[in-house]
Amino acid sequence: MPGARTEARPRIGGGGPGGPGGPRGPRRPGAPYRKGPQPKWGRIALVAVVGLVVLGLLGAGGTWIYVRALNGNIGRTDPFSEITDGRPVKTAEGALNILMVGTDSRDPDAALDKAGQWRADTIIVMHIPASQDKAYLVSIPRDLYVPVPKSAKAECANSERHKVNSAFAFGGLPLAVRTVECFTDVRMDHVMAIDFAGFKEVTDALGGVDLKVERTTKSIHKPFRTFQKGVNHMNGEEALDWVRQRKQFPDGDFARMRHQQEFLRALMDKAASSGTLTNPGKLNSFLKAVTNAVTVDEGFSLVDMALQFRNLRGENLEFLTSPHSGSQTIGGESVVVSDKTKALAMYKAINEDKMAEWAAANKK
Repeated sequence: MPGARTEARPRIGGGGPGGPGGPRGPRRPGAPYRKGPQPKWGRIALVAVVGLVVLGLLGAGGTWIYVRALNGNIGRTDPFSEITDGRPVKTAEGALNILMVGTDSRDPDAALDKAGQWRADTIIVMHIPASQDKAYLVSIPRDLYVPVPKSAKAECANSERHKVNSAFAFGGLPLAVRTVECFTDVRMDHVMAIDFAGFKEVTDALGGVDLKVERTTKSIHKPFRTFQKGVNHMNGEEALDWVRQRKQFPDGDFARMRHQQEFLRALMDKAASSGTLTNPGKLNSFLKAVTNAVTVDEGFSLVDMALQFRNLRGENLEFLTSPHSGSQTIGGESVVVSDKTKALAMYKAINEDKMAEWAAANKK
């Protein structure tokens, strides 16, 4: 990352998916440029949703008392209170949009609601249509080059272009929400964040997951374990290591996102399996791990979400990536450039709750 530089940076007008400019970040507006901690692993924000699937299966037998107790254990934040004006208008009643954020923080006490040294390493927009029979999970590449507003209270037009993951470093979850809403023009109903320890604990509470390794890969992180080609049973630490790998693959960070998506599907299926649901000890450990791992907005209710997610399984999830034109080197940095036309069309479909039609028309 470059050192301090003083030349003026171009202003960016308006929100909505856009193309490239000249990135140099992350930097708080008005602060000097400096090299900060680099992401060391991929956090998976969606692991928390797995618990909601299980909760949806617990609707009978008086277990809602237990669910409400779990609801009280979840960390809370209020990222929407700082976004005062200019949020997208929700046009589809009954549909639900959740912003899921995982950070590269190694500090479990790091603040989520203000600027800090940590970036968002995983950003997913989860759209659940009003029919509640499917979920669309759109991964936003962390290096996607987007307008980042000056603050959570700023207008979308008062922005500078940065990698999208820098928004969290500049202003915590409030600015991350503001940035994604300005970029997509989709209103977020809820926010969910998960930390490093949570990733491992939730996976271990399920007894690990089976993941397919496309080719034998040696980890670049200690203890430099080797992942053999084929199906590997991984505990939390091993799965965490696997989804961190990217430099060994020709498509780099896109391979990492693909592995994240495969992990999410495997975790979802394992959570909803009979082995978890019929084992009270395992189920209790899993649900406690989920609620201890996540931080959600003030309006997020486990009881309500359980009803929303009760029909979801791995086969009901459709994983997508925010449309882009690939990587480019701009201003000495490698960034991912949004495909403005395709991105606008997809996010418009989300906003209008027409993702089924869009997905059918855009199958690869």
